[in-house]
Parts: sequence; structure tokens; C-alpha cells
Amino acid sequence: MPRMRVAQIAEMKGPIEIIEREIPEPGAGFVRLKVEACGACHSDSFTKEGTWPGIQYPRVPGHEIAGIIDAVGAGVDGWTSGQRVGVGWHGGHCGRCDSCRRGDFVTCQIAFQIPGISYDGGYAEYMIAPAGALALIPEGLSAVDAGPLMCAGVTTFNSLRNSGARPGETVAVLGVGGLGHLAIQFASRMGFKTVAIARGRDKEPLAKKLGAWRYIDSQAQDAAAELAKLGGARVILATVTSGKAMNAILGGLGVNGKLIVLGVPDEPLEAPATLLIAGRQSIMGWSSGASIDSQDTLSFSALTGVRAMTEVFPLERAAEAYDHMMSGKARFRAVLTT
Repeated sequence: MPRMRVAQIAEMKGPIEIIEREIPEPGAGFVRLKVEACGACHSDSFTKEGTWPGIQYPRVPGHEIAGIIDAVGAGVDGWTSGQRVGVGWHGGHCGRCDSCRRGDFVTCQIAFQIPGISYDGGYAEYMIAPAGALALIPEGLSAVDAGPLMCAGVTTFNSLRNSGARPGETVAVLGVGGLGHLAIQFASRMGFKTVAIARGRDKEPLAKKLGAWRYIDSQAQDAAAELAKLGGARVILATVTSGKAMNAILGGLGVNGKLIVLGVPDEPLEAPATLLIAGRQSIMGWSSGASIDSQDTLSFSALTGVRAMTEVFPLERAAEAYDHMMSGKARFRAVLTT
């Protein structure tokens, strides 16, 4: 039987190891991808550390996948061998719960699936995916560019386009990292007055290059006060993982302003009720998008030139890429290639 290399985790908190397996065949409703690239995302730690409920081991991580369909299972319509496709955080849904019946697949209440958690993901030469999880990759977008857009990209793009902000209004991006550097590009190209907020002046040149209209150094300035001077933000996109930083920025929201939480904070958020009530302000979270949202993200990125900044590693260095990403030293997305 033909064989492939995968980077698997054999047990909770176990190492990422390269092994060989038989190349699987797709069942009804599924396709097989020849993986070209897969981003290493912080959420892969759910698999590595075993913190997501119900993970079965051994498991192959990876949910920022770009590849080529090379086999199609029975009953799959609209997809054929040779098409370039991506698979992201949304890796399948039940289709019958109330959320799915309303078309809100990302909040599926019964069987929401995530590649690399619910089934084997993209740290491999081949993988099996449900046809409903596929997003078409447009021409002009490489696999390395497409991979990170399947999670970090769709999360920032989709939250912004559903934020209620209109072109010309002020949108602030808290953090210039793996999520933030994409959010700045998307916000700028959507026509928002984009304000980047981060610690230190050293990030200002990059933020401006990515499209920021203003830069606020939260170490040297009161970021909330600086936003208030600009009239307040219609939206603050919180891409950091610091609850303290999110709490500190709430005063920078304008009337009807909205803090959208993308990063998982390390401590609870503390919001003064009087501030929220007086300004009709709100706090909400956002989680990625369905496969069509990923496809929209890829199309918009190809059209407008949005690209993730990446560091590329071959599959055999998957453990090194994961550690590099988790250390926070990656600039800004680590991507595995086969």
C-alpha cells in the first residue's frame, strides 16, 4: 500500500513525531487532499496538550491547510481532482441542529468538527476532509500564503466585515502579531481609518507599512485616551491574549463602539457598566467562519494583496516549527510545507 509521512502526537502532551502511515481513501462525502502547506497555529496546542475535550490519540494536528484534491469519495458534487483548496478551523458540522438549519455552521451545537482535533489534520502529506469544509484557492495565491488565511485570516477578515463598522470609520487593532498583522491589512483595505496599538515604538514602521493610519504605543501613551482624541473607535479588534490590555482599552470606544475579542485572554475582562450604558457600547467574541467565509477571505486577499508574513519549515521539522510558534518568536506565522 502507498504510504505517507505525518507528524503525529501519540498521546496527551506527547512529542510531535514523524512517522509513516498508509495513505487513506476518502469515504462517501469526503475528499483526499495532497497537502502542500499547513500553518502552525497557537490553537494546535489544544491537541498537543490535550486540553480540548474528547481528543482521541494518536492525532495529527493542523487546521490551516492548503492543498490539491487528488481523490473524491462517493456522493461528492462540485469538487474534482486537481482543484486547489483549503481547509480551516471549520472542518465540518452536523447539518441538523438549530444553528446549522439557520446556516450558522460555526456554532453547530452537535458535531462541529475541527481538523487536527476532531480528525487528523494537515501536518501530513495527505489528509481526508469533508467536502463541506473545502474553500477554493484562487489563482495567484500560493499554498504558503493561503494556509494561514484559513484560520488567522478568516478570523480577522470575517469579524471585521461583520462588525458593523463602515468605510471611513475608525477601527483599532490591538496587537501587531500573528492575528494583528493580518487585521491591520484587512481593515486598511476595507476602507477603515485603521489605528494599530502595540507595546513599543519599534512596531510602528511595520504597522504603517501594513496600512495603519495611526500608531499608538501603549507603553508610552494612554491608548484609550489617544483613541478618544480621535473621536473614539467604532470597533476595537482585540488580537492579543492579555485581559489587562483589553480592559485598559475599553475607554477608547466611541458611541456604539464594539470591542471584538479574537485572542483568548489570560484573565477575565472587567467592563465598567456605566461606560457601556452611556455610550451604548458592547463586547463580543468572534470565531473564524464557515468554508464559504474562508473562500471569501482567500478571494479578498488575492484581490487586494493581503498576505501573512511567514516563516517556512519542511514537514520533518514540524516539532521545531510548533515550538518556534509557541515561543512567540515567529514573524508572524510558521508554515509547514511538504
